[in-house]
Amino acid sequence: MTRKLRKMKVNKKFQPLPEDEGDEFYPNGIFLFNITKLVKHIKSSPHLFQPEEVSIKAIRICPSSNLDESTIQSANLAEPIILAEIAPDQFNVIDGNHRLERAYRDGKSKILAYRVMAEQHVAFLTSVEAYEEYIHYWNEKIKQYSKYPSPSPQLLSTYNQQ
Repeated sequence: MTRKLRKMKVNKKFQPLPEDEGDEFYPNGIFLFNITKLVKHIKSSPHLFQPEEVSIKAIRICPSSNLDESTIQSANLAEPIILAEIAPDQFNVIDGNHRLERAYRDGKSKILAYRVMAEQHVAFLTSVEAYEEYIHYWNEKIKQYSKYPSPSPQLLSTYNQQ
């Protein structure tokens, strides 16, 4: 199996979406994503985004100690979490950590998730600087990954079933 490495180009006309009062954001260094606008986009584009079951074990990487207990207890497991592609073929939770923790504590092995590719979520960065830096970051990852062979389909299958 060969990875399809997708280099991105900076759109010089990029304009961040306007921030509205009450919008929720996901910070990751200088990268700040508007989660509220991303969720609206996902829900209005079912032809692009279909929830899929993913292994909780494979994606639960952060400890729950920094999550609010009452929010964990009231988390709606019917609402899919959002996984953003942060490097080629690598996805992190950017919305739904409380739901993920509740599902884990409830003994579930899988949770519904939307996978959002890098080309899709860059539109929800909140500044031109962050957008341009993300494109640079992504393209550096492409250079790094192109030096290494892809994992075998069997390895990927095993990992995804955990």
